[in-house]
Amino acid sequence: MQQITDSHNPSPKTVWIFPGQGSQAIGMGADLLDISDAKDKFTQAEDILGWSVAEICQSEDKLSRTLYTQPSLYLVESILADLMRDRGYQPNLVAGHSLGEYIALYVAGVFDWATGLRLIKRRAELMDSAAGGMMAALIGFNREQLEQQIQQTPDVVLANDNSPAQVVISGTPTAVEAVLSKVKAKRAIPLNVSGAFHSPLMAAAATEFEEVLNSVSFNSAQVPVLSNVEPIPSVDAAVLKERLSRQITGSVRWRETAERLVAEGIERVVEIGPGTVLTGLIKRSYPNLIFENVSSTADLTN
Repeated sequence: MQQITDSHNPSPKTVWIFPGQGSQAIGMGADLLDISDAKDKFTQAEDILGWSVAEICQSEDKLSRTLYTQPSLYLVESILADLMRDRGYQPNLVAGHSLGEYIALYVAGVFDWATGLRLIKRRAELMDSAAGGMMAALIGFNREQLEQQIQQTPDVVLANDNSPAQVVISGTPTAVEAVLSKVKAKRAIPLNVSGAFHSPLMAAAATEFEEVLNSVSFNSAQVPVLSNVEPIPSVDAAVLKERLSRQITGSVRWRETAERLVAEGIERVVEIGPGTVLTGLIKRSYPNLIFENVSSTADLTN
């Protein structure tokens, strides 16, 4: 793993990207408890959430549940981003995958930290209570064949377009299994989630969440943000809120996000949070970019 580049050297144009649900890891964030400011955030989070992120991150069963996964990732990733900023690092662009978009918006100054956590708490509650849906990842498939089958099958959509070779479909179990039975893929993996996230089947949750979102004031972003549903950089508060309101039912257009990074002249991609999933997805298509991962305080050493 590369360490963060010395801030005294001329910096290549950089994007910070934030992973979402599925990237969580047992024990994540434990090293942050040794840092005073970070420990304070854990305490504030417990006041807002009513439970301890530090304790949840030691429990595999609980950490894998949407209700706990999303706030835990928000806390850990936002603290790591703040530690980077404390050391003088700044991104030229920010983006996040699904839940990760909230950390991107926080880093861009669109809302304060506590507001972001409260939004995530409600989002996690609504998504955790969704039932009756199914999601499945496909790796190594014929895109034309997949798109044709989705078009012909009601109640299933392309939920995460992650890369040319990896996608997630979402819908009713019957519809998802029908598509899987007709599309050849190297691997097809059912995901351990309660609902059909990023599909129209989440409309009720999205409507309820929109009321929460409307009660929050957004600021103009200090750094351009690439949104999941529309991966075009924007700093406009109204645009960013409108895009976020479509996110629960809309597709995560990560393949297009990667394309846009290259079009914007990005040279370095820094993934902040547990795992290396997002950098891995981008690296397969654009191996000449500089890739760095910050998943713990050890990765912040100059």
